[in-house]
Amino acid sequence: MEVAFGVLGPVAAWDGTGDTIALKGPRHRAVLARLLVARRRVVPVARLVEDLWADQAAHAEPPADAVGAVRTFVAALRRALEPERPPRTPARLLVTEGPGYALRAGPGAVDAWRFERAVTDAATLPAPDALNRLEEALSWWRGPAYADFGDEAWARAERSRLAELRLHAAERRAETQLALGRAAVAIPDLDAHVAEHPWREDAWRLLALALYRTGRQGDALAVLRRARALLVDQLGADPGPTLRRLEADILDHAAHLDSGPHIDHPPSLAHAPHLTPVSDPSGPADRVWAEATAAYDRTVASGARARLESTVGLLRDLAVTGGDGLEAARRHRLAAITAARELGDPELTARVIGGYDVPAIWTRVDDPHQAADTVAAAEHTLAALPPDAQLTSRARLLATIALESRGTRSARGLQAARQAEEIARRLNGPALLAFALNGTFMQTFHRAGLAPQRDEIGAELVALSARHGMVTYEVLGHLVRLQSRSALADFTGADAHATAADRLADRHELPLVGVFTQWYRVLRLTATGSPHPAEVATAYQDAALRLDGACMPGLERGLLPLALLCLRLRSGQPAQTDEHIDWGPYEPWARPLVLLAHDRPTEARVALSSLPDPPRDLLFEALWCLAARAALTVGDRGTMERALAELTPAAAELAGAGSGLLTLGPVAQHLDDLAVALRSPR
Repeated sequence: MEVAFGVLGPVAAWDGTGDTIALKGPRHRAVLARLLVARRRVVPVARLVEDLWADQAAHAEPPADAVGAVRTFVAALRRALEPERPPRTPARLLVTEGPGYALRAGPGAVDAWRFERAVTDAATLPAPDALNRLEEALSWWRGPAYADFGDEAWARAERSRLAELRLHAAERRAETQLALGRAAVAIPDLDAHVAEHPWREDAWRLLALALYRTGRQGDALAVLRRARALLVDQLGADPGPTLRRLEADILDHAAHLDSGPHIDHPPSLAHAPHLTPVSDPSGPADRVWAEATAAYDRTVASGARARLESTVGLLRDLAVTGGDGLEAARRHRLAAITAARELGDPELTARVIGGYDVPAIWTRVDDPHQAADTVAAAEHTLAALPPDAQLTSRARLLATIALESRGTRSARGLQAARQAEEIARRLNGPALLAFALNGTFMQTFHRAGLAPQRDEIGAELVALSARHGMVTYEVLGHLVRLQSRSALADFTGADAHATAADRLADRHELPLVGVFTQWYRVLRLTATGSPHPAEVATAYQDAALRLDGACMPGLERGLLPLALLCLRLRSGQPAQTDEHIDWGPYEPWARPLVLLAHDRPTEARVALSSLPDPPRDLLFEALWCLAARAALTVGDRGTMERALAELTPAAAELAGAGSGLLTLGPVAQHLDDLAVALRSPR
C-alpha cells in the first residue's frame, strides 16, 4: 500500500498500514509541505532554500550551508517515507529531478487531491449519491489546510484555494439536502456556516430557502435582513440580485420555492467574494449591471466552461482598477487557471491563461511564486496543445511566459517573447501584437543601455493602440516612452508622454497610472536639480502615499528608501542609518553604503565581496551605480571592474532614470570615476 499524505489540517503522512510516519523537525515538515503544494512538479533547491528561510529578517541571508541542509532534510524524509528501500537505490516517491526535488505521490495519496476529485464527482452524481460523497469528503478535514504553515507565503494561495473549495462543498451539501427534501437537516449547519462566513451570499440564500421550506417564512425574511446588514457592514455592498429576488419570491409565496429539486443557482461572476459587490440599482449604471448579471445567471448554466472565460475577462478589467481590484484579480487568476486545467481541455486552459492580457509596466513581479506557477501552467499547456490548435493561443501562452518571467535570468523569457512577437506579426492581429510587445518590453533588460530599444517598442505600442482603440495598451506605450525618454535625459519628451498617459487615465478611470506619473514628476525635479533636496525628499514621500493601497508589492517595498538614498548620494550626503528601514529587495546594494555611513568600511568590503549581480530590470543600472559608489570608497577593484563592464553600454543614459522613478545622475560620470580609480596604482 502506498504512503498517504494529509494537508487538510496539520501536514501528516501515514504508511500503508495507516500508522503515522514521524516527520522529525519543522524544516523536514516544511520541505514535505512545499513539495505537496507543488503537486508533483519539481521544486528547485534554490526555491526550497528561499522558501524555508523566508521567515528571517528581510536583510538576513539563508545560512551558508542552506543547500546542504535541504539535502539532509530530503534524505531524512526519504528514509521515513521509504524505510524498506535498499541502500543506493533510486527513491521512488521523493525523487531528484533536474535542479530540484518532486514528490511523486499517486492521485489518491493526498487527502486534498481526493477532496477535489470528490467534489467534482459529486456534481455529476444522483442527489443521494452526491450527498454521501460530499459528506465523506468533508469528513476528511482535520483543521485549516496546511494548518502548521499558515504564515508561509508559499502556502498562502493553496490554503486559500482549498478553503474556498471546502466552503463550496459545504454549500453544495446543503443544496443537495434541499433537493432531497431534507431542509430541516440542513438548517443547523447552514446557520453556523453563515455566522462564520457572512460574505457567502449563496449560504444566506440556502439558509433562507431551507427555513421557508420548513414553514418558517418570518425567520427566512429575518435571515435575509440579517444578510443585508452584515454584507453592508463587512463588505460595504448590498446583497446581489439573487438574494433580492429570493426575498421578493418569499413575500409573494412563489410556487417554485416549494419545489424540492429546484435549485436557484447564483451567478458565479456576480457573487464571487471580493470580486463584484453589486449595489441596489440606484442609477443607470447600477441598473444595467444588475440586469446583465441576472441575465447571465439565467442563461449560462452553473459550471459551464463559458463562466471560466467570463471570469478571466472580469479579472482583467479588475486588475486595471488598482487597489482591491488588482489584489482580487491576482488572487483569483491562478484559481481560474487551476480550474481550467482540471477540466483537461488544453485549448480552454490556453484561453484562460492567455486571456489575462493586462498591460504591465513594472519589471519586478508582485508575487514571484504565483508568477512561477503561471509560467509552469503556461508551459504545460503549450506542450499539451494539439498540433492544429490556433496560433493565437500559442502566441498568448508565449507572451504570458515572457511577461511572468520578467526579472529572472532565464533565457526562456526572451525566447518566448521573440516567438510570440513573430507569430503576432504573421497573424496581423493588433491586440495579440500589443500583448506580445509587452512581453518583448519585459525582456529588454538582458544588458544595460537598452533604453533606445524600449523607446521603439513604446512608440509602436502608442501608434498601434491609438489606431485600434486599445486604451490600456496606449497608456502602456506612453509609460514605456516616459521611462525611456527619462533614461535618455529627454524630459521634454517624457513630459509629453506623462501628460498623455494622465489624460487617458482620467478619461477611462485607470487610477494606477497616476502612481507612475507622480513619481516621474519627482524624478524630474531631482534630475533638473533646481529644488532643495529636502523639498524633493518631501515630494518623494508624498508620491509614496500613492502606493498605499495600490496593492503592488513588487513596486512598493523598499522603493521610497531607495529613492531617498539616491537623492542623498547625489547631494553629497551619506546613506540613511535608521536601523528600522525596510530596504526590501534592494537591501544587498544599500547595505555597503549604510555600513560606510556607520564608519564600518571593513564590513562594507565584506558585503561587497558577496554582492550578487542586480536583477535584469528597470533598476539594473542604478543598483550597479550604488555598488560602484561603495567600491570606490573602500577600493574594491574587483567590484569596480564588474561595474565598469556592466555599465559601459549605458554610457549615454541617466542611471536609474529608465525606471521613471529615481536617478543617480549620468552613468558617464560613474564610468569616469571608475576608470580613474582603476588607472591609479594599487
